[in-house]
Amino acid sequence: MKLFVRFFPVLLLLPFCKNTNTETTMPTQRPDYAIAIHGGAGTIRKSDITPEQEAGYRAALDTALTIGETILKNGGMALDAVTATIAYLEDNPLFNAGRGAVFTHEGRNEHDASIMDGRNQMAGAVGGVSIVKNPIRLARAIMEKSPHVMLSGSGAEQFAIENGLDTVAPSWFFTQRRWDSLQKVLEKEKAQQPRGQLKPSRFEDQKFGTVGCVVLDKNGNLAAGTSTGGMTNKRWNRLGDTPVIGAGTYASNDGCAVSCTGHGEYFIRYAVAHDVWARMVYGGLSLEDAAKQIVMQKLVEKGGEGGLIAVDKDGNIAMPFNSEGMYRGFAKPGERQVLIYQTE
Repeated sequence: MKLFVRFFPVLLLLPFCKNTNTETTMPTQRPDYAIAIHGGAGTIRKSDITPEQEAGYRAALDTALTIGETILKNGGMALDAVTATIAYLEDNPLFNAGRGAVFTHEGRNEHDASIMDGRNQMAGAVGGVSIVKNPIRLARAIMEKSPHVMLSGSGAEQFAIENGLDTVAPSWFFTQRRWDSLQKVLEKEKAQQPRGQLKPSRFEDQKFGTVGCVVLDKNGNLAAGTSTGGMTNKRWNRLGDTPVIGAGTYASNDGCAVSCTGHGEYFIRYAVAHDVWARMVYGGLSLEDAAKQIVMQKLVEKGGEGGLIAVDKDGNIAMPFNSEGMYRGFAKPGERQVLIYQTE
């Protein structure tokens, strides 16, 4: 007796996405390395940026990619590439991290950073420091030289000093552009509140200038890092998602490495970075689908703005965002892109 088996095509319906700003790349085999970076997301319009400013941002992103890619080309570790790349972005006053950090309500710069090793899920994070030149280096030192994951404030600064990290006077982080931004927000806040009842306004400087880097190295190891000055006019030693492992940063070799940028309260509530990994490992989604579902659907539904960069264990890269722009770029053997606007 003959058996006849008939196969019917199955149509897979993927969730509809509002935006296709992923710049996802799909390699046929794992590349020797892959790196992606971001310099923040938010209200970034071509009409608001001069050609000179745009050229400056593109050059800075390109240099950051070169720093990380050079390490990877030479067989360097993912952690080293992440650290060096972010340290450069922290030293560049164009970005809201390190020397370009925004000011708090009280006129201070308070820095947050985190880093994670995909090999073993070791992680380090720091919050609210004001004298550490490169917070990403402190986050890594916490991971490698302490029994803890997160340190904050004066204790974290003392740890940095004890471990020989570069420290500077708080004035080193001053930039006139960020100071002027704070004054505008304070003036608007004062005008909108009844006399004697001043309260901090909602965060209206919607340029989330966090910087981040995700990497796959030649040995197949993943790493992720993120650094920020937070939000203009923040108060009460507010911490966002950047120093929270699983919210702003996550990496695991069995899935992906993720770095986020946006309105941190939403990224904390919905554990965005970890959720990308979970949807891949537990749900079987591709990196592209997992990242899109979270950024283009879940965050939009909840009212959260921002984006993320991610690289998976096979070298696929995704960079979705639901804002008007995101400073971003990626590189792998034979490929490189630096992008800013939604339409690119």
